[in-house]
Amino acid sequence: MRKGLLAGIAGLALMSCSAQSAEPRGTMAPLAALPTTDWKSFRDTFIEDWFKISPADAVYQGRHDFDGGLGDWTPGGLKRQGDFFREAIAKAKAFDATKLTKDEAFERDYLVVVASGKLFWLEDADFPHKNPAWYVNAGLDPNVYIARHYTDAPTRMRAMVTFLRKIPDATAQIKANLKTPMPLSYVNFGVAAFNGFGDYYTGDAKKAFAEVKSPALQEEFDKAAAAASKAMHDLGAWVESQRGTATQDFALGPDRFSRMVKLTEGVDVPLATLEAAGKADLLRNQKALAEACATYAPGATIPACMAKMNANKPANNDPVAEARKQIPELRAFVTANQIVTIPDQEQALVEESPPYNRQNSAYIDPPGPFEKGIPSVYYISPPDPAWSKAEQDGFIPGKMDLLFTTVHEVMPGHFLQFRHANASPSIFGRLFVGYAFAEGWAHYSEEMMWEAGLHKGDAETHIGQLSNALLRNCRYLSSIGMHTGTMTQADSLKMFQEQCYQDAGNARQQSARGTYDPAYLNYTMGKLMIRKLRADWTAQHGGRASWKAFHDQFLRYGGPPIPLVRQAMLGGDGKAVF
Repeated sequence: MRKGLLAGIAGLALMSCSAQSAEPRGTMAPLAALPTTDWKSFRDTFIEDWFKISPADAVYQGRHDFDGGLGDWTPGGLKRQGDFFREAIAKAKAFDATKLTKDEAFERDYLVVVASGKLFWLEDADFPHKNPAWYVNAGLDPNVYIARHYTDAPTRMRAMVTFLRKIPDATAQIKANLKTPMPLSYVNFGVAAFNGFGDYYTGDAKKAFAEVKSPALQEEFDKAAAAASKAMHDLGAWVESQRGTATQDFALGPDRFSRMVKLTEGVDVPLATLEAAGKADLLRNQKALAEACATYAPGATIPACMAKMNANKPANNDPVAEARKQIPELRAFVTANQIVTIPDQEQALVEESPPYNRQNSAYIDPPGPFEKGIPSVYYISPPDPAWSKAEQDGFIPGKMDLLFTTVHEVMPGHFLQFRHANASPSIFGRLFVGYAFAEGWAHYSEEMMWEAGLHKGDAETHIGQLSNALLRNCRYLSSIGMHTGTMTQADSLKMFQEQCYQDAGNARQQSARGTYDPAYLNYTMGKLMIRKLRADWTAQHGGRASWKAFHDQFLRYGGPPIPLVRQAMLGGDGKAVF
């Protein structure tokens, strides 16, 4: 998924280019005044100003005139962000809807939610002062310079040197901002993330540029990387020193949690309604799993049934080769069953994830809309060779589990979704793809493909789909429970194991993630909203025969809050999302 779900703007004639200047454009550049009479000018200025504030997001989307940039996280820099969003929201709302076209009014509402969501994390949730994960998402990861060959290696290496030189100041800003005591899960995350970057800068990042034959550039890199690495390790050590006073005080609280779903995703429903929708979906999937297991593994317990499914490994324990075979099968199924339009012949590559980025078992890196000729790469992580053989074997997914990961990441999930987003007629649709829209569509795709007849009712296939659905069900309920005070992290861990049938290690990781990523309910929340919208829209347009038309129309919006799409497709206020 696009980092931070952000992108650049195609309408400003500011084309992607290689990093040539010694110092990138960015955080110190003055912001342009937001126009108040012409919507297009306002919209374009908003996005360009945002890139000046957050150049790392611009870089990730292919605006390489910002290469090497990093945000300003001083008190003044954070205040500038907040002031910018407040002004943008006020001025956007002041546009007279009667003088806007239908599409412009939609973009205005879209922009308001984007800005409101960013402002929520910045000030209401106060994540810059509380949550180390905010900084990782705000630009600390320089993977774009390594993984995307958007220009030659020496140019990308120079950009990364510029980036690395900013890290010592950035780590000082992070240390000054983070309030203590911190929740224990935040301490654990911060220690792993900051020390991981420290190792990466002088280790795998250095190896990635080994082909560059300039001794002078290699020396520059080594000096900058050493200073950045030390700064990161010092920050990691400081976070580690907070372990003794760590708390369990991570909850947003029910009022703030409700504001989170409303301000970041436009979902305006009572908490009781939100929770009831998740519980109903959990029970639905548990019932379906029991029925599938009765066919696939008669008499076995649910955990034993899941273990049987996962024991059917890819040939030679090679999930990369298996996924390469799965993609053409899925593409053919999508075409034959009139699922959704495949807009072009672009193919996603499948590769083993590089050593510096194996914290996720699988993920896709789609290019930003400014990139030219850069492929999407579906990465699958191998097991750690230091693990025991049993642990390595357990890490490799079963074929049917992997099949629905490939559905989610590639076809018709994220890869196809971003092909549509990049062709959206709305600039905002191409550029700002929301969490619930992106992960909701990818997760929705898993069950939708099963419903459409993938593998013709095979029980093992269904169990693979349901194992993924249950994982997201427990994320949804953990997010609500832990952040509204009805569930502890230990309760969440137990639920992942007992209700969603996750192994102990994955349950620990998932319950911890919910403390610092409260919005990870968006996988299931997005799926449920899309399913409800599909049911209501297709009821008026021919039922199952109109799925393809529904999917094409839904995806052409790019990535807005789903209630806005519901309002646009069905009329009304868009609030009947469940």
